[in-house]
Amino acid sequence: MPVQTTNEEDDASAPYEIRAPVEQTAPLIFASPHSGRDYPSAFLALSRLDPLSLRLSEDAFVDEIFAAAPALGAPLLLANFSRAFLDPNREAYELDPEMFEDAPPDCVNAASPRVAGGLGSIARVVASGEEIYKGKLRFEDAQARIKAFYDPYHQALRGLLDATRGRFGRCLLIDAHSMPSVGGPMDSDPGRRRVDMVLGDCGGFSCAPAVTETVERSLQGMGFEVRRNVPYSGGFTTRHYGDPKNCVHVLQIEINRALYMDEKKMTRGPGLPELTENIGRLIKVLAGMDWDILKSS
Repeated sequence: MPVQTTNEEDDASAPYEIRAPVEQTAPLIFASPHSGRDYPSAFLALSRLDPLSLRLSEDAFVDEIFAAAPALGAPLLLANFSRAFLDPNREAYELDPEMFEDAPPDCVNAASPRVAGGLGSIARVVASGEEIYKGKLRFEDAQARIKAFYDPYHQALRGLLDATRGRFGRCLLIDAHSMPSVGGPMDSDPGRRRVDMVLGDCGGFSCAPAVTETVERSLQGMGFEVRRNVPYSGGFTTRHYGDPKNCVHVLQIEINRALYMDEKKMTRGPGLPELTENIGRLIKVLAGMDWDILKSS
């Protein structure tokens, strides 16, 4: 049976927050698209899952881990809405037509492998593979989410990128994420234990190799086990905005959740303060980098 909805904007906060420095002192931006904790009541009414199960898709506490960015001269963009509600690290209309009672328009990208896995911009499943919704949705409700939440987030991100590049002549975006410590059923590495950090630069196409190398060396120097592009090479943000030939570089960082949280209870763990301190050290390294490496090739 189709699910009737109410306005999901009614009890939601602003779609995003920008924590801006007093003065931006480097061509550096940080973003956390998946740490949002807003779950509109109308969305919860549509779901067959309890709130804790929905939170399994969150990059919980990543906003706290990267909180030092503004004090070190770089803006930090945060999505306030939850990833289970809407994923801004996808194309806007990367959707599964089978989720809707009415036929979606031609703009929908139903052929994406992420859609096939149930993880489009409006996900069909959470990270554990469980179905989110009790029934089919109306496409007009998907459009309403995209217009009210997705579009403003990406307008804010584009504004930061354009302003930074305009001021400094170049720009580096660090797209910050976290990952389950073991690959899940929806992942390319099910059941495999993961390294501490994964750096995603689309195989070297979204970011200058010197930047990836700098981040990799810094993290390894702190004792972290680091891998590049496996199992995450970068999402929509990395692929869409990364344009090194025009001096815009994007690097995705995935942090193993076992380092800092209880993955089942979705609570902060004893490792969170030390990890946050180390990420602050990484931000300081990036803020003091030789920015000539971001010049177009």
